[in-house]
Amino acid sequence: MGIFIGTSGWTYTHWQGPFYPAGLPKTRWLNYYLTQFNTVELNASFYRSIRPETFKRWSDISPPGFLWSVKVSRFITHIKRLKECSEELARFLSAASRLGEKLGCLLVQLPPNFAFDGEVLASFRWLIPPHIKVALEARNPTWLTAEAMETLKRLNLAWCISDTAGRYPYSEAITANFIYIRLHGSRALYRSPYTEAELRDWAEKIKRWGRETYVYFDNDYQAYAPLNAAHLREMMKEAKEEG
Repeated sequence: MGIFIGTSGWTYTHWQGPFYPAGLPKTRWLNYYLTQFNTVELNASFYRSIRPETFKRWSDISPPGFLWSVKVSRFITHIKRLKECSEELARFLSAASRLGEKLGCLLVQLPPNFAFDGEVLASFRWLIPPHIKVALEARNPTWLTAEAMETLKRLNLAWCISDTAGRYPYSEAITANFIYIRLHGSRALYRSPYTEAELRDWAEKIKRWGRETYVYFDNDYQAYAPLNAAHLREMMKEAKEEG
């Protein structure tokens, strides 16, 4: 059972000091991050195109076993809304595929006004090679239905267990052969740290679920994300040692 724990992005200026050593040049931040975690969720790909050469370079410099989860372009999810996007998606996949075996998952984040549509979702999923893991972060309450969850299971799409301090729909549904978790902050979106008790609760859930799991902290304020990720990683290590 692989457990991959990291953060959503790594280029936050306010992480220098609490996480990145003082004086470390920004050009060395990724190298430092790679020594601390075994995965990262790439957020930049949501906002702009990443060159294939950049993906290849990231793959080359990251250590064996490191995985990159890549957020699908907002042009595909928010503008095209998963429809008539085969060309755009093919270009996106062609670039991301340069990560090779270090491509972890694709994250499809939908806007809050995107209601459940099983046909659109299935047509989109069929455009992606079946061996590529895909997680869906939906933010409309119409996705919290038995029909929606059964559709996700049929397509082996992971429902993203997304903690957003109550702002968006929440469910711990398991719909694929892997689990994808995004922790944005339990009390204040992007701004609150997870307590010892909260992290212990997540560690116990992950162990109980017993599947390959990807966990990304997105509470970037005051470097809570990397600090929480490191703490959860240690908890999971202790749990593994205890058997």
